Amino acid sequence: MSGLKIYFCGSMRAGRQDVDLYASLVKKLQQYGEVLTPFVADKSITNLGSEHPGGDKGIHDRDVELLEKSNVIVAEVTQPSLGVGYELGRAVAMKKPILCLYRPQEGKLLSGMIRGMDNERDLRALDYRPEEVDAIFQQFLSQPFIQS
Repeated sequence: MSGLKIYFCGSMRAGRQDVDLYASLVKKLQQYGEVLTPFVADKSITNLGSEHPGGDKGIHDRDVELLEKSNVIVAEVTQPSLGVGYELGRAVAMKKPILCLYRPQEGKLLSGMIRGMDNERDLRALDYRPEEVDAIFQQFLSQPFIQS
């Protein structure tokens, strides 16, 4: 494992239906470095309550601190989430490399704000299927702009 610090984003309060997928993605990301937010994949955390003793303020402050410590952001953005959008906006402002993963669904489109940030370099928003994620991680996380 390298010294890479990875901030993984996924829906928390907006819906936890993808928590099993998040667990799979976190496990794969751990091959590349330390995932600073493994709690996103914690099945015991529901969309109805705070997983942090400091409440909402504690969640915010912890997550912003983790964003600052991270080298790269990986976000599963299929389930729309205000929190993930906020994290991504903060990460863009911090000039962090970002990989957003979206599973296309009939009758739904990824937010134009997420899709539109893709610069085909260090800010990516990719459609994917779970079986493609190994190759996507290998390609993105081996880029020279990903520094540990």
